[in-house]
Amino acid sequence: MYEILYHEKVVKEDIPRLGGNVKKLIQKAIETRLSEVPELYGKPLRKSLAGYKKLRVGDYRVIFKIDGTSVRVFIIAHRKTVYEKVWKRV
Repeated sequence: MYEILYHEKVVKEDIPRLGGNVKKLIQKAIETRLSEVPELYGKPLRKSLAGYKKLRVGDYRVIFKIDGTSVRVFIIAHRKTVYEKVWKRV
């Protein structure tokens, strides 16, 4: 089992902005996929975000990094804006 660690802005900004159904889907995806086998479900990012991975949940993306036995979630945002916002957090 991997420990899930959230960036402070994920807790304060990203999660409260999500709608009810989307919030449940993302929570379930993080709990079932990232806490068990993040290497299998996370797609590696390229170029300047090399080393980070993304998890696709509908139109939303969860950007994270595996650090030993923990998974650090940096942002949860809509696919249109996630890559613009991620620079402020990594």
